[in-house]
Amino acid sequence: MMADNTNPTLAVQRRWVIYYLATVVAMMAMQMSSLGFSPLLPDIQREFDMSFSQIGTFTGVYGLVALVVSIPAGIAAKQYGEKRVMCVGLAILAVGLFGLSLAENFGQAITARAVWIFGYRLAFVCVMTAIALTAPPHLKGMAMGILGAMSSLATVVGAPLCAGIAVSLGWRHAIMAFGGVALLGLFVFYAFYRQRPEVIVKPGAGDDKRGAFSAFRLPIVWTIPLLGLTNAGGFAATFFLPSALKAEFALDAAASAQVISIAYICAIVVNPIGGYLADRYNRWLVLAGMIGLMIPASLAMMSHNLLVFKIAAAALISLGLASTNQLYPTVAELMRGRDVGPLMGVTALGGGIFGYLGPQALGWLRDWSGGFVAGWWALTIVAVLAMCLVLMLKSYAERNNARLDAGLAAGAAR
Repeated sequence: MMADNTNPTLAVQRRWVIYYLATVVAMMAMQMSSLGFSPLLPDIQREFDMSFSQIGTFTGVYGLVALVVSIPAGIAAKQYGEKRVMCVGLAILAVGLFGLSLAENFGQAITARAVWIFGYRLAFVCVMTAIALTAPPHLKGMAMGILGAMSSLATVVGAPLCAGIAVSLGWRHAIMAFGGVALLGLFVFYAFYRQRPEVIVKPGAGDDKRGAFSAFRLPIVWTIPLLGLTNAGGFAATFFLPSALKAEFALDAAASAQVISIAYICAIVVNPIGGYLADRYNRWLVLAGMIGLMIPASLAMMSHNLLVFKIAAAALISLGLASTNQLYPTVAELMRGRDVGPLMGVTALGGGIFGYLGPQALGWLRDWSGGFVAGWWALTIVAVLAMCLVLMLKSYAERNNARLDAGLAAGAAR
């Protein structure tokens, strides 16, 4: 019994909740600034005399940096461990925020924004890797659902917090506050998170012979970025809600902000429910079901009834966020072991691609058609394609894992 109590692997398994909570705190610290800074955009625009095109570039850096950073972040997590890379990412994120608070012109501001998002994406991939490696298999869905709920809560809290600081002290101090929160998250994660000993890479380890890029040799891996379609609708709708509400219902910015806040509050509830169902039933089918619910939600966005439109928007955004969070533990079933890091990177790459292309496509359709109906139809088609892709990957994962289990059983018999 004494030997069992001192076994480091068993100790980590028993204390996984502590490591999980440390990861959640770090994620909340990142997320507060990621979306919570949006109320500061008008002040930032005035400060640097930005055009609306420049504002679009400033915010769109998120997707562009994700294209570059996501896969290297996954490889780094595999090679050096998610804890080290996570701490580096949070530190870079804080440097970017402090740099933005001190920027004197648009060039410096967008450079600081790029540094900020570079750190964010580096840390984000490591968060997903940490959850996939730390949470017990039968609780991964709930763990990711709670993470998503707390991330939404961080956004709901972060926006009014930074707005309050900006009113009293100015937007620069609000950005500095976000940088301080990021450092606090770094401290908590560094102090309380521990890696499982069996997944820390050691030179000469058997799995290491496959190399850092082994996961990318399988063609199926390169279908994973297409799963970024999962939340393309919710992400794009978030940015176009104010314009749609103004055009269709003559609502002002305050009313639009209220609708978006309600959607994120709904996500706080939907995320854990989705996680619970994913743990209790087949993960792939639950994910496909959530995406399927986004189909009628996208169609309902064409309604001229304000109440129906609000419900549809809340459903589309909250289901998109919940589906994204369940995507990571589900995709982790495609492979096992240390390839989790690269898989998380490829999955995050898809989010970055469609996080950039989704709003761009919706904007192009708005300009081309003169309305939003074409965009809502496009989001409906996207949801259908994403659901079909999930079901295809489900079939592959089940066949692949059955083959692996059979090989392990045969090896044990010998």
